[in-house]
Amino acid sequence: MSSPPAAFSNEGDEQPQRRAPTSFHPSLWGNFFLSYQPPTAPKHAYMKERVQVVKEEVRKVVKGSSEVPEILDLVIKLQRLGLDSYYETEINDLLCIVYNTDYNDKDLHLVSLRFYLLRKNGYDVSSDMFQHFKDKEGSFVADDVRSLLSLYNAAYLRTHGEKVLDEAIVFTTNRLRSELEHLKSPAADEVWWKELNVESNLSFIRDRIVEMHFWMTGACSEPHYSLSRIILTKMIAFITILDDIFDTYATTEESMMLAKAIYMCNETATVLLSKYMKDFYLYYLKTFDSFEEALCPNKSYRVCYLRELREQAGDHHHASTIQSYMLQHGATAHEACVGIKDLIEDSWKDMMKEYLTPTDLQPKIVAERLLILRERML
Repeated sequence: MSSPPAAFSNEGDEQPQRRAPTSFHPSLWGNFFLSYQPPTAPKHAYMKERVQVVKEEVRKVVKGSSEVPEILDLVIKLQRLGLDSYYETEINDLLCIVYNTDYNDKDLHLVSLRFYLLRKNGYDVSSDMFQHFKDKEGSFVADDVRSLLSLYNAAYLRTHGEKVLDEAIVFTTNRLRSELEHLKSPAADEVWWKELNVESNLSFIRDRIVEMHFWMTGACSEPHYSLSRIILTKMIAFITILDDIFDTYATTEESMMLAKAIYMCNETATVLLSKYMKDFYLYYLKTFDSFEEALCPNKSYRVCYLRELREQAGDHHHASTIQSYMLQHGATAHEACVGIKDLIEDSWKDMMKEYLTPTDLQPKIVAERLLILRERML
């Protein structure tokens, strides 16, 4: 490791500091998942058998769908529930019917939903259909929230040159924001979270482990991605903790010490940390090591990539993206933020184009997961 900057010379001496007050509400779930009793073996066997029966009943419904509105409603519900992986063949057949059906409905919600589902499943459909929902002045016409949300989601599956979708995003974003004031407002992860003892050690942070788990379930809902969900949930949890420590509680010097400790990534770094940070830091290291243990031997090498990345971050000073943009373009900080935002939007368009034309070198599954994660962040 290279020697740390002079600002990191403090050894973690604790002195009384004034902290910013925090007002995060407690977890809505309480200790529900800790007190939950798993089903007995016979009951679990019955539940698995019952699932198979219900799956086949749903399969009959899926196969019996023929009208476009019915198909669209059914497919989007299965996807949002994370059940679409059980009916991939049937859903592909239904979407093929939708794609080959001449559908000129005047319902913006249904047209947007059709476009969204087809694009999301790899059909390179034209966005010209949305021109029919503009007035003589070229502005979109939509009043109900459902249509606005459907158009908003559809527009984000745009590629370069689709001006009508660029306009749709601006229109729906502004309208949905104006409507906000009128609108009403799993056990393993829970146990892992409780071992961190956030109530005592980190009482100022957001306790949102259940929400984080459901967020990751939305990103990768298929049963065979169980380990991915667990690892991603824990990583997001740590990111949330770090965000709350840096933004709402730690002093500037404490934050710098914690950043250095994370770069060092070993137990000796605890001497740099304030008392309330030490248990969190050790648990962070323990959890990171558990990722390697959880992966099978032919996949555990991936953890080394993360370690190497952290070591590189600790060895060298990396200019921030904003600073790099400012230097490259001679821009102000505000201009750099706007420019980077445009670059991000262009990158999503590039990714959508790649998604619609997958290759062996660029598997569809990679772009698909990133697109799903983007949906969760919007």
